[in-house]
Amino acid sequence: MLKFKGGKDMKTTLSVIKADTGSVGGHNRPSEAMLDKAREVAAKAVKKGLLKDARVSFTGDDIAFLMSHTRGVDNSDIHKFAWDAFVETTKIAKKQGLYGAGQDLLKDAFSGNVRGMGPGSCEIEFEERAAEPFILFAADKCGPGMFNQPIFEAFADPYHNAGLLLAPDMKAGFTYNIMDVNYTEADRVITLRVPEDMYEINALLRDPNHYVIESVIENASGLKGAVVSTSRLHNIAGKYVGKDDPVAIVRTQKQFPSTGEILSPWAKAYYVLGDNRGSHHVAVMPVKQNTIISYFDGPTIVSAAGYCVHEGKFTELVDLFDQPFWDMVREKASLKTYEMRQQGFYGPAMAGMDELEYTGVVQILKGLDKKFTIRKSK
Repeated sequence: MLKFKGGKDMKTTLSVIKADTGSVGGHNRPSEAMLDKAREVAAKAVKKGLLKDARVSFTGDDIAFLMSHTRGVDNSDIHKFAWDAFVETTKIAKKQGLYGAGQDLLKDAFSGNVRGMGPGSCEIEFEERAAEPFILFAADKCGPGMFNQPIFEAFADPYHNAGLLLAPDMKAGFTYNIMDVNYTEADRVITLRVPEDMYEINALLRDPNHYVIESVIENASGLKGAVVSTSRLHNIAGKYVGKDDPVAIVRTQKQFPSTGEILSPWAKAYYVLGDNRGSHHVAVMPVKQNTIISYFDGPTIVSAAGYCVHEGKFTELVDLFDQPFWDMVREKASLKTYEMRQQGFYGPAMAGMDELEYTGVVQILKGLDKKFTIRKSK
């Protein structure tokens, strides 16, 4: 275990907490005043010693706090800091007359943890390696299951992760903790391993609106390699109030896939449910840091910020999707999204009824149901 200054053994906790608390021009991006306030309160938290370090970013209309500290996961002080910060950005959004001010703050008061209150969060605690690289993924206009395919393939598929064949450290495979996000009474989870449970895992992950990867653990070492936020806003609010817009932390290199292997699946520009009103299937577009939302309040986007952390302090970020290769992927995602959107609300273009039940479609169908008649046979 690494020793922080003073010789004390410490574990580092990385926490990412994000929320949509208001946006300029519709569902596009938070205002500069909101971001300035977020950076101001984060800097104060570092100065006071609550946080070892912090970074503020936005993806679409969501503000995300990346924080390092030594208080472990689910710490009420860390979560309250984030909640209070989002309350402050909401005040600014209301003062500026922005759209959706406080949209993701679904409860009136903080109650110990942001989970179940609207903001999304994922956290991971570990003993720092000599070099500790990781990726912060942040997505907008999609549900938490949008990470199912790329996270699964990056850790379990040798087409993307050549380390499964070439690196002895990874030969034992990985364990997936998968959550049933439609079960609302408690966390309903299942633990499965690759390679032995490969088919069972795929049977679950094929339904990303029901079963969601929560975390990934390396079998040989028992080290946690990835965590994903799993909040479902319509389960909290009981109606459609916006998509969940998940975040994920993925550790890379050594006993984990390389950074390039983690990024590889995103080149597919695969289809997910999200986009305008959260009800259409579109291709995921890997975007540069601080990218706005536009076409049909979309498309679904994901950003990737690469960091190293040492003694709780972050390096500068490297924008992993700001490289010429990803321009081609963005073009592909645009074309795939455009073609799907040409189908409007027909067939596979729009969500199934299990997702639409939280929208106005339900009221329309209930009204029409009363007008149906039973035709008598001749």
